[in-house]
Amino acid sequence: MTDDRTKATAYDEATLGRIETEIALLMRLGEATRRATGTAEHRVLDRAAYVILRYLDSAGPQNVSALAARLNLDGSTVTRQVTAMQRDGLITRTPDPADGRGTVVSATSAGLQRMAAVRAARTRLYGDILAAWTSDDQESLADLLHRLNEALDSRNRRR
Repeated sequence: MTDDRTKATAYDEATLGRIETEIALLMRLGEATRRATGTAEHRVLDRAAYVILRYLDSAGPQNVSALAARLNLDGSTVTRQVTAMQRDGLITRTPDPADGRGTVVSATSAGLQRMAAVRAARTRLYGDILAAWTSDDQESLADLLHRLNEALDSRNRRR
C-alpha cells in the first residue's frame, strides 16, 4: 500500500525528470536553431558578448569584478571576454575610480547597436516560433522562464 507521501515523491520525481529532459532539449534545440538561422544578425555577437552587452545596457558601466559576480563567472573568464570585446570595439575600459587596480567596462554605441540587432532578430524568431500560441500562453512562458532563471541564479549565488 502506498501512502500519499510516496505518491507525491513518485509524482515529483517523474515531473522533475520531464523538466530535466525538456531543459536539456531546450538548450540543444536553442543552439541548433541559432546555428541554422540563415540571417547574419544572429551571428554578429557570440553568446558571451551578447549577455555582457545586455547586462551593461540595463545596468550601466560595471567593474569587471561586479560583472563577473552578476554573471556567475570567474573574473579571469570575464577579463578574457572583455578583452576580445574591446578589441572588436564593443566595449571600452577605463580605470575604476573606486579601485585603481580594476577597470570599469562600458558598452560602446557600436556594441549596443550589434546587441540590439541580435535582440531584434531573436525577438522576430521567437515571434515566428510562438505565433500559434495565445498571448496568455506566451506571457505564461515568459513568466515561468523568468522564475526558473531567478531560481537558478539564486542557487548559484548561494554556492
